[in-house]
Amino acid sequence: MQFFNHLESNVRGYIRSFPAVFKTATGSILVDEEGKQYIDFFSGAGTLNYGHNHPVFKKKLIEYLNEDGVVHGLDMATTAKKDFLTAFENVILKPRNLNYKIQFTGPTGTNAVEAALKIARLAKQRANIVSFTGGFHGVTMGSVAATGNVLYRSGAGVPLDNTTFMPYEKYLGVEHDSLDYIRKFIANTSSGVDLPAAFIVETVQGEGGVNVASPKWLRGLQAICREFDILLIIDDIQAGCGRTGQFFSFEGMGIEPDLVLLSKSLGGYGLPMSLVLLKPELDQWEPGQHNGTFRGNNLAFVAAAEAIHTFWSDESFSKELTVKSHRLQSDLFALKLRYPQAIKDVRGRGMLHGIQMHDPEKTKAVAERAFELGLLVERCGSEDEVLKIIPPLVIDEALMNEGMKIINQSISDVFENFHQAPAKIERKEYASQ
Repeated sequence: MQFFNHLESNVRGYIRSFPAVFKTATGSILVDEEGKQYIDFFSGAGTLNYGHNHPVFKKKLIEYLNEDGVVHGLDMATTAKKDFLTAFENVILKPRNLNYKIQFTGPTGTNAVEAALKIARLAKQRANIVSFTGGFHGVTMGSVAATGNVLYRSGAGVPLDNTTFMPYEKYLGVEHDSLDYIRKFIANTSSGVDLPAAFIVETVQGEGGVNVASPKWLRGLQAICREFDILLIIDDIQAGCGRTGQFFSFEGMGIEPDLVLLSKSLGGYGLPMSLVLLKPELDQWEPGQHNGTFRGNNLAFVAAAEAIHTFWSDESFSKELTVKSHRLQSDLFALKLRYPQAIKDVRGRGMLHGIQMHDPEKTKAVAERAFELGLLVERCGSEDEVLKIIPPLVIDEALMNEGMKIINQSISDVFENFHQAPAKIERKEYASQ
């Protein structure tokens, strides 16, 4: 790590959680320069839903490059973009009866957030945006203003204005209705809250601690939006692209957002790509009014189109995810029963779950022990008190079981044998996954 300490900025983060120099990766396995293998329960912070170096996507990308396909194209028309748009419309939008225009933004999720906030303000001619406690939407200026965590907000260096925070579901406690609280602030013209252009919300707050909004709460939030002419923005950057079981995390919730934000696993292969889905009447941009040099990642178009065709052309993948998520939930609840002194709560949806510890320091120790035993798992929440479980959606049952075995062993080592020599777990060599 000394080489990276010497040259790289102090801002680096994940390298501190996973202090290894990784060399290769296939499916759900990473291998470092020493040849040690790690099961991936991190998935590039949700970017690798289809695992590392998926062979079908890789073949398509190599073919495209060998044929001298356009790689950089700004927002010009290309064959790769046409193929992606065709796949997205025919496989994703039409079967769900969704009517959206598609705006390609800069390559990361925060670029999609920035574009959505701008178009909402432009369309409604209002400056205020309502975000929610625990929300994370990025670290560029508009996005970080809508992000709750003080660590990210403190890095801005300027006042973060034109955003009002409201309580996410259960933030005030299960006995309090946060929707009633929100509605009173919006309805009362003396509340001090300017009528917002939009609400921006995650159906599952990934970085915020794997907090899950119920369908009832989301429908109530949409009802407030409709009553007061406020736009509803669903940030599906981490929870989308199948992470919760369906392509969009809001499917089956009884809502239809005005804008939807996608990034991370949208690029299929880990390639940077993000977009905004917006109702046609909201597409009020002047040509070039919002732009970016890398909003036309043609390699991502190629991989994303292949991912859509491979995994979303029928319901088989969603059914497979339902089985996996039920198994994951069962394993996590078993852990909670086994270690009540350690685990405060387990929660999540689909293949995005969290284990909340009573003591954040112990959460850190569990994650570190898991890394020693060959598992990548990250922490989240306001105090990093939650162990976030986000394996690749394509992970097989054997590797899932092995990963959960490591988590079980790590909790046991930290909480039951903390002052003894840590128990050892048999190291395995994994075939390519």
